[in-house]
Amino acid sequence: MATNNTAKNQLSQRKNNAPSNNGGGTNANTIQAYLKKMGPEFERALPKHMDADRLGRIALTTIRQNPKLLEASIPSLMGAVMQAAQLGLEPGLMGHCYLVPFYNGKMKETDVQFIIGYKGMIDLARRSGHIESIYAHAVYENDEFEYELGLHPKLVHKPAFENREDMAFVYAVAHFKDGGYQFEVFSKNDIDLVKQRSKAGSNGPWKTDYEEMAKKTVIRRIFKYLPISVEIQNHAAQDETVRKDVTEEAHSIHNEDYIQVEATEPDEEEGSEQSNNEQVDENLQKEAEGLFDKA
Repeated sequence: MATNNTAKNQLSQRKNNAPSNNGGGTNANTIQAYLKKMGPEFERALPKHMDADRLGRIALTTIRQNPKLLEASIPSLMGAVMQAAQLGLEPGLMGHCYLVPFYNGKMKETDVQFIIGYKGMIDLARRSGHIESIYAHAVYENDEFEYELGLHPKLVHKPAFENREDMAFVYAVAHFKDGGYQFEVFSKNDIDLVKQRSKAGSNGPWKTDYEEMAKKTVIRRIFKYLPISVEIQNHAAQDETVRKDVTEEAHSIHNEDYIQVEATEPDEEEGSEQSNNEQVDENLQKEAEGLFDKA
């Protein structure tokens, strides 16, 4: 997607009005300025039912809640937000998608991985117009659970009312508008193997929302059996990818030399922010120019 040179010029004009970038991190006001200037590009990428201002506010809140994201490279951070815009998903606590920081050992910088959440996967599947309903559930040890494959597949799950104990399985079911259906079952061990292969396996949503990520994993597995378009299949393939900037194609994080970093708990207080009249650090300004020069 081409980036408007006007945004670059406007950022340059505001150089003396943006907050500073001290101590290796980026001031939240600076990121807010980037999000605002990227607004027209987000607007062009977003589906009609979403608003660029709302996306910018949600993204800024998500970034402020995880100080590690303030340490990420601006191009990578804006690239992750652009991925959310292009897929029409909102980052943050709603579970549509997540922005997870990683230390890039090759580039010696923190980059941002884009991860689709359980609700995001459900939303993508429903956009096909061929899905009557799609859902996933976790099965615990004391639940009554039975499934079989073959000529007449069968799945029965009756949750226990109390003392369900530990998770044992996760399953996903999709009912099609033509009357057909598809289901997939993963054991807890299957889920953990997927988690172990993920660069975000020890932090981010795998740490804070394990059951939701388990559901997302099994939903993602049945995508190949669903009557959905190539475009939506491609959207689902954006899961666990990273961009170097807003114009570059997303790449799987598994193909890069990344070192995971622990997500940080949200600050109770944001602390004092730098004055808007301080000058942006020269390195940050060069990074901004590089971001838009690739248009």
